[in-house]
Amino acid sequence: MKLALVHLSATCPYRLLDDADHEIAWANDFLDAQHLRQLSPRSLRAYAYDLLHFARWFQSRPQTLSEITESTLLDYVRHQLSQRPQPTPQTVNHRLTVIRCVYRFHYGQEIPSGHSHFQRKWSTRCPIGYGRPHRAIAFGLRLRQPRRVIQPLTTEQVTKFWASFRTFRDLAVIGLMLLDGLRSCEVLALQLEDLKLADALLHVLGKGKKQRTLPLPGEILEVLQSYLRLERPLTNSTYLFVSLKGRRRGQPMTPAGLRSLFRHHRLRSEVRTANPHRFRHTFGADMVRAGISLPALQHLMGHSQIHTTLLYVQLAPSDVWREYARAVANRSRLPSPPKI
Repeated sequence: MKLALVHLSATCPYRLLDDADHEIAWANDFLDAQHLRQLSPRSLRAYAYDLLHFARWFQSRPQTLSEITESTLLDYVRHQLSQRPQPTPQTVNHRLTVIRCVYRFHYGQEIPSGHSHFQRKWSTRCPIGYGRPHRAIAFGLRLRQPRRVIQPLTTEQVTKFWASFRTFRDLAVIGLMLLDGLRSCEVLALQLEDLKLADALLHVLGKGKKQRTLPLPGEILEVLQSYLRLERPLTNSTYLFVSLKGRRRGQPMTPAGLRSLFRHHRLRSEVRTANPHRFRHTFGADMVRAGISLPALQHLMGHSQIHTTLLYVQLAPSDVWREYARAVANRSRLPSPPKI
């Protein structure tokens, strides 16, 4: 049986259908509930594709959704790890999390263990490092994820990439990522009313529809004013960033358009590692080097958990080498110990 994912305007915009165009009720009921919770379209889309992947594998098994166990998920993980290219541990874990959410939604309990037992205990403590450790319990299968290391762009890479731009709009887009730490989706969602030029402030709608207010550096303020005065077409669109030419002139800038913009300038500047999130990482790393407090950085970057902000405290290899060279230089200047 062939399964498909379609996009509709009613209820949840994403629906799972079989080859006879019949809805897969257990998946679509869950998606409708998440739509009522007002999850973002990006989250709904991610949930829908995770369920589609599981449904395509699950349809060949002689089980119903109510009969699945952790042993079933173990077989599902084996199937994923046998694929080429192999999905990342983050992708596999996200799919498992969505399946567990679906099961809890329909049956009000966790997936039973079956023949496989993955319950484990460990000690944890506050990410800041203070307080007493406490016991935590993990239920269910989960792959080990590699520890993320933030790799910001160097000053030379930023300079080369920045020099390849020719329009105020593109400079403003890059500047908001580099000097205010905005995500690409946050940049594209900006409205004209979010921009408060007189107060040098910017209202941002982040993940989970959480709002935050950011200061606008003087450099970006001037670029934005030039873009609005000289480049932005006359249009009824309320979005801040719109297309400047072509058939979509005056229409909101799209994620595909932003990806195309970065591809073009990566080739032009020969900075192969430049992408929207790398500029956001560069902002976070620069703020940490400048001595900003973690709560302030958490607010600026719109992190819901300080665990995420702490990733920027970890030094990149270039920072480690710089600190090592500085320590060696300081040690060489120390007076020699007296001879006995």
